[in-house]
Amino acid sequence: MMIKWFMLLFTGFAGGLAVGCGFVAFLSVLGIIPRLMQLTKTIKWIRLYEWAVILGAVSGGWFSLSPVYLHASHYWFIPIGLLYGIFVGMLAAALTEVLNVFPILAKRIGIDDKIVMLMMAIVLGKICGSLFHWLYFAGL
Repeated sequence: MMIKWFMLLFTGFAGGLAVGCGFVAFLSVLGIIPRLMQLTKTIKWIRLYEWAVILGAVSGGWFSLSPVYLHASHYWFIPIGLLYGIFVGMLAAALTEVLNVFPILAKRIGIDDKIVMLMMAIVLGKICGSLFHWLYFAGL
């Protein structure tokens, strides 16, 4: 029994260490958070960004490991989903900005002068896909 607990502890620690290192590498090497602050002109709130990342990682880990149920009205999911969508969208925008995805893609497919249309197509596709996912699978 003691060996089983030791192996479980070791496996959990190793998995957490691997995910944590990947998360830190994603944030620091690619410079996602600094670029996001630069794009939104919110560099003065750097401490808030730091605490948001720390609390988000800790609470995400805690909620994924514990059986937590939110007994709330379905109307609370509208602002939560909106905030979640804004966060994911801004993080994806910062990631594509850092990696220069749009200019490279536009140059490769030959539409350098229509990069705004490319961005709007991607945004509208993401919106339609998200709405389909949430409305269809939520059963609304």
